[in-house]
Amino acid sequence: MSVTVQAPATVRAQVHHRRMRPFDYQFSHGTTMWLVDAAEPNAAFPRWLRPFASIRAEDHFAADDARPLVDKVRHFLDVEQIPWSAHRVLVLANARSLGYVFDPLTTYFCLDETGRLEGVLAEVHNTYGDRHCYPLAVDESMPTRSSVDKAFYVSPFFAVEGRYDIRTRLDVGEVAVVITLTAPDGRRVFTASVHGALAPATRGRTLKKVAANPLPSQRVSALIRWHGVRLWLRRLPVVPRPAHQAPKGMS
Repeated sequence: MSVTVQAPATVRAQVHHRRMRPFDYQFSHGTTMWLVDAAEPNAAFPRWLRPFASIRAEDHFAADDARPLVDKVRHFLDVEQIPWSAHRVLVLANARSLGYVFDPLTTYFCLDETGRLEGVLAEVHNTYGDRHCYPLAVDESMPTRSSVDKAFYVSPFFAVEGRYDIRTRLDVGEVAVVITLTAPDGRRVFTASVHGALAPATRGRTLKKVAANPLPSQRVSALIRWHGVRLWLRRLPVVPRPAHQAPKGMS
């Protein structure tokens, strides 16, 4: 499957979370995200605007690795012995604003030189400052679906167990990521999705998006904590956070 998508692009994203057990709890909110080329992640943002919106390499993979973002992606693939060329890497991400960024899920679409999707990297960040990256192989018969064992503590109300089933979509007009967590007993317990329309990140459109949503990461972080408090008040038990060892490719 070849992917021909213009980047950078703005994403009018809609985020939806739903917990199914032990009770039903769900919420949705809108936010501004960006689809960028990892080789030029700040192409959409004029230099003077970057204090208010930027995508920085140090906010992804290893924080102390100063290399460009596209090099960090390829380093991860090399160390993890994943045979993708990553000739072009398109990144769905939140922007850093006023010195702060929180991006629960950064998605990397790795394409070969023909534009064919080779695979997807799902980089997950939790509110404790930890990072983990799941490589998602694609199946030629169903290239936008993949499964992987859960290996990273995200919510204090879920243990590190079960399986993620992940579906992605990237085309000229839309991007989407849908994650379903299935417990060891085979029952679905949680779904999360982000989807949105793509529009070219022209100078005027970029300025409007940043002005309309100037603190996207701060808002996302506050919403996560607000919903966490609501779940805690409903006496949902907190699962202790185990020590996390990031994949070798993130060090």
